[in-house]
This record gives sequence, C-alpha cells and structure tokens, in this order.
Amino acid sequence: MDTYLINMNWQRARTDENKNVRKEAIYQAAFTLFKNNGYDKVSFNAIAVEAGFTKSNMYRYFSSKDEIFLNVFADLFELWAGDFTQQLRTLEQEAAPKTFAAVWLSTMLSQPKLLDLMPILFTSLERNSSFEQLREFKRLSMNLLYRLTLDITRIYPDIEGEKAFKLLNLSYAATTNSWTATVQSDALKKLYQLDEFQALKPDFEKDLVNSIEIIIQGLKVSNEPNR
Repeated sequence: MDTYLINMNWQRARTDENKNVRKEAIYQAAFTLFKNNGYDKVSFNAIAVEAGFTKSNMYRYFSSKDEIFLNVFADLFELWAGDFTQQLRTLEQEAAPKTFAAVWLSTMLSQPKLLDLMPILFTSLERNSSFEQLREFKRLSMNLLYRLTLDITRIYPDIEGEKAFKLLNLSYAATTNSWTATVQSDALKKLYQLDEFQALKPDFEKDLVNSIEIIIQGLKVSNEPNR
C-alpha cells in the first residue's frame, strides 16, 4: 500500500512537472509573438504553432490568447511586485522622492519582459478580454497593489489609502508611456540626431525618475493647508 502511494505521488509530481514545462513553453512562445507582432496580430493558433503544439492540445491548458496573455503578464507582474516590495522595505521614512523613483526604475529594468508587455495591456487586451478573465486578473493586481500601498504609507505617512493607489497607478502609466517612447522607427531615430530636436529625444531612465518625483511631490503638496 505504501509503495502504491509513493508511486502515485511520483506519477502525479511528474505529471504536474510536465504541465508546468508545457505551460512555460506556451508562455515563451506567446511572449515572443506579442513582442514582435503586437497583440492584435497574434492568434491562438499562431501561439500553438510557435510553442510546437496542436491547437487541440493548447485547449488543454488555455481557452484563448487573452487568457494566455493575462497569465504571462500576471506572473511577470507578481515577480516585479515581490522585488519592489523587498526594495521598498530598505527605504527609511520620508526617503527622498528621487530615491523612491530610483527603486521603481531599477526593479522595472530587472523585468524587461514586463516592460514590453505593459503597453499591450491597456491598448489592446483590456478592450477585448471577457469579464471573467479581467475580474480574476484585476483581483490579483489589487491584492499585490494593496500590499505595496502599505509600504508606501510607511515611507510617506501623508500618502495613504487612495493616494497610495494613485501613486502606483500614475507611476505605472508613466512607465508605460516612457517605455513605449523608446520604440522608435528609423526615421524617428534619425530625426532625434538633429540638434533642433535633441530636447524631444526620449530618455527612459531620466524621464521616468523625473515623472515619479513630480507625482510624489504633487501628492504631498495636495495635503498641505489651503491646497
């Protein structure tokens, strides 16, 4: 009986391991296609082909490309949130906004895949996904963001509740916009080489840090009397 249970557990472990390997193959294939072609030009079948699956086999794991994207994004977002939380806990109360912004930047740069997918989330995915899929994704996001707001309020006691969520949402939007601006056509790259357009040339790291500093300072100012 004991030997039977051991064998059953071993088989289950092997089965779970195989499922995880196959899901990871799907994730990698989906990421490659989404990054290279954008969301709208990628089909469920194309992801199956890229991952080396038949379409029918793919349906054993996911029901749509929306579900695949949300799972890929959720995994990356959770990794970033965990890293960001750890870094925030090294900051002292009333840390300089530039220090907070630098932590945000460094943790984002450590997740380049997340940065590549962030623009897609707003421009394509959230317009097309089903209510059920978005609900599950938003629940996960809200739980992760809530934990981050607690750390933000510890650092900046006057930025709490809705303001802490606003700091996260605005910083996220600034990150998406700044990262999107780094993707330039050959014509745009050539244009930014001209002296007259140097002031318009995007600088992801500098622009993002400056934006988050301004966001934090603005939220602090809004707490002052007569504001």
